[in-house]
Amino acid sequence: MMATRQCSRSSCARPAAATLTYVYGDSTVVVGSLSATAEPHSYDLCAHHADRFTAPRGWDVVHIQTDFIEPEPSTDDLEALARAVREAGRPRPAPTFTPPAPLASEPRRGHLRVISTDV
Repeated sequence: MMATRQCSRSSCARPAAATLTYVYGDSTVVVGSLSATAEPHSYDLCAHHADRFTAPRGWDVVHIQTDFIEPEPSTDDLEALARAVREAGRPRPAPTFTPPAPLASEPRRGHLRVISTDV
């Protein structure tokens, strides 16, 4: 199953549809299609945040792509999800616990004692 990258914005769980990169030397922000791999100095954005992105004051924004479409789940993703659900629903045998036998060289000591009622 291929992991879907998520939007870099905090508290956003949508899948990424665009990649945002800052070009500091030119004071430019480039928003384009989702890059093939996650880069350390770029940010993945969902379609919602890519369309509404604003740059810092004095910076230019270059939109390489204007129609950002969130990726649909592939059949591989759906099959993997179905397998995971089936596996989670299977009953699991209860673990059996067998207490360890006391060692022969060690006397058995308990925390309870029998007290006689005859005085």
